Amino acid sequence: MAVKLRLTRMGSKKRPFYRIVAMDSATRRDGRALDYIGHYNPMANPAEVVVDAEKVAQWIERGAQPTDTVAALLRKAGKSN
Repeated sequence: MAVKLRLTRMGSKKRPFYRIVAMDSATRRDGRALDYIGHYNPMANPAEVVVDAEKVAQWIERGAQPTDTVAALLRKAGKSN
C-alpha cells in the first residue's frame, strides 16, 4: 500500500476548499482518507494553509510521499521536512 499525502476537494461549485489528507494512492480523489492532516483555502486572501506538523512528520516517517502540490503547500506553511 503506497500512501500519499494529497488534497481532497470540499466546498461548493466555484468555491473550492481542500483538505490535506493521507490516503492510499489507489483511492479515488474524494475517497475515504486514512488521516486528516490539515486544510487549504485558496479563496481566502491571502490563501490559508493550516497543517498539523506532528501528523505530517509521522506520516513521512512511515513512508508517505507528498504530491507536488502538497509539498509546495507544506513549504509555504513552513512545515517542510
